[in-house]
Amino acid sequence: MATSVPSEYAGPVSRTVAYALDVLTVAVLFAGGAVVAGMIASVIGEWAYDLARAAASAYLVVLPAMLAFYGTLFWALAGRTPGMAVLALRVVATGRESPSWPSACVRGVVLAYFPIGALWALVDRRHQAVHDKLARTVVVRVPSTTTARSAGG
Repeated sequence: MATSVPSEYAGPVSRTVAYALDVLTVAVLFAGGAVVAGMIASVIGEWAYDLARAAASAYLVVLPAMLAFYGTLFWALAGRTPGMAVLALRVVATGRESPSWPSACVRGVVLAYFPIGALWALVDRRHQAVHDKLARTVVVRVPSTTTARSAGG
């Protein structure tokens, strides 16, 4: 399969929209999981219900961990998250098509627990944020295959 050459670095706006889509996806999944866990726990007993409520209230710690896992998984396997796929963006590591597992993990953890570092993309010439600098990655625009096919023939 031929890989397309990235045309340009992704800007802060498209990166922010993709991140917002991914955060929304993880938050909806987390909320759905919390509801299901609460329903199951209410059937099992009072102690299980209290445990489910305590776990759901720990969302300030759990939600960023889930976001880091979500990003790491998608970046290492596909080079993009679903939110990035919607906007035709891809994470590219130096000399690779997609980042390695350690690089994707560093990127995911830093972005999840230090999201303010993403503001660095506003002033960097390659629009790299702090998590990109640490993981040695860049986010690029990649033309979709349907656009490339229709333009070529």
